[in-house]
Amino acid sequence: MTDPVIPRGKPSFDQDPHRVREVAERNLEAAIGREVRNFRRQQNMTVAELAGITGLSIGMLSKIENGITSPSLNTLQVLSHAFSVPVTAFFRSYEERREAQHVRAGEHLEIERRGTRAGHQYHLLGHIGSNASGVVVEPYLITLTTESDTFPAFQHDGLELLYMLEGEVDYRHGDEVYPLKPGDSLFFDADAPHGPEVLVKLPARYLSVIAYPQG
Repeated sequence: MTDPVIPRGKPSFDQDPHRVREVAERNLEAAIGREVRNFRRQQNMTVAELAGITGLSIGMLSKIENGITSPSLNTLQVLSHAFSVPVTAFFRSYEERREAQHVRAGEHLEIERRGTRAGHQYHLLGHIGSNASGVVVEPYLITLTTESDTFPAFQHDGLELLYMLEGEVDYRHGDEVYPLKPGDSLFFDADAPHGPEVLVKLPARYLSVIAYPQG
């Protein structure tokens, strides 16, 4: 009698890529006011009751909730104690600038990295430095030609994703070697030694996306 086959479950992810956040405020005062009003209503307080707890006037609280005035840091601290929330909670609906880069075909930047000494072409597809996510991402289009050569493996911080577009290479990561053909991908911890070990079919092109913490 054979053991029953247990199907593998699908991986579970915390983030929903199709979820859209609530509409964010472009005005800081309006964003703070909306959060103050939301916290007050969640705790079933009237404006008068909140005034009694905080020592702030009803008129001042009304101006804050309606985005008419910009509360001081001291006022925000008083409100945070009243609601038992961190001061940063009042800023969560404020819309900060989010960068995007559009790189047209042929306009990507060719740069030099360690691998370029072996004849590899590195084209940087975009770069966003300091940002709210706390993560830096470097997307490259890498081309290996008949003039390319193998080289000692890379080793650096972060995670890396490879996606094979053209050609074939045997790619080493740590003690394992993975044959990569068009459509194949390899996602790995970049702290282990890694790099193309055998150039099976040239020319070869693949996307390399490296992500690591800011700083």
